[in-house]
Amino acid sequence: MKVIVSKIMYVLIITVVLFGFVNSPTALIIGFIYTLIFRNPFQRYNHKAIHYFLKISVVGLGFGMLIKETIETSKDGFNLTVLSIVLTLTLGLLLTRFLKLDLRLGHLVTSGTAICGGSAIAAISPVIKAKGKTISIALGIVFLLNSIALFVFPAIGHFLNLTQQQFGLWCAVAIHDTSSVVGASLGYGEEALRIATTVKLSRTLWIIPLSFGSMFLFKTKGEKIKIPYFILLFILAILINSFHILPESTTHFIVDLSKRILIITLFLVGTSISVKDLKSKGFKPLLLALTLWLFISIFSLFYILN
Repeated sequence: MKVIVSKIMYVLIITVVLFGFVNSPTALIIGFIYTLIFRNPFQRYNHKAIHYFLKISVVGLGFGMLIKETIETSKDGFNLTVLSIVLTLTLGLLLTRFLKLDLRLGHLVTSGTAICGGSAIAAISPVIKAKGKTISIALGIVFLLNSIALFVFPAIGHFLNLTQQQFGLWCAVAIHDTSSVVGASLGYGEEALRIATTVKLSRTLWIIPLSFGSMFLFKTKGEKIKIPYFILLFILAILINSFHILPESTTHFIVDLSKRILIITLFLVGTSISVKDLKSKGFKPLLLALTLWLFISIFSLFYILN
């Protein structure tokens, strides 16, 4: 009986979110509370659903962007992107050894913080031959900090009177996962959303060199490197919108639907946070993740403001 109720509640929540009655932070909290009350009946499909829904929503958001603005935004965020990735990866490697943490777990947490959260962890995991438990813990930590970011970043942004451009760039650099980057900037403004999405996706391309570097670091060979091809679809969507190939009413509908799919994704992220998994490895992985996150958040904010 409880399984039936959990399935009904699951479908009901997603339906309510799809019709636009729930915002990003609320969807994530509902997801977390749901797992405390019920056992997720679709847990085995959860990470795949997050993976595909995120890509679909990001590509859909491309129909609300213009190519000229996108190129300019990517250029503006390039220096900060390179600097923050190099510094975070270096600090992560040093802290992993200092804390005597499992090297694979430390590398996954560091990669997720430096580049793009769950996507980086999913791409790097097979390259370094990480075990399922290690992957789950890394994802759980990243999703937990993403959840906090959804609430903390907009509050700090308003307190410091950050412009749309400043806030969008800060989100793209300092928040781990693309879903939370878009979720945090969604309520801040359209320009912040555009900048955050563009810079974050250009940052995602760094998965490729990081994968090769990880292969060398862990002395693994013959593993397939995952390339984020969906970024090409995102660029295609921007081109379609820039040349007005589709009617404006159609592109507006696609963008609006994509935002709602993204909020569904955040609900799924909320259902993925496992307190049990986080406790199983002690406080060291969380300490590593928190230290790296504070570093990249403070460093990037000072960089942007100066």
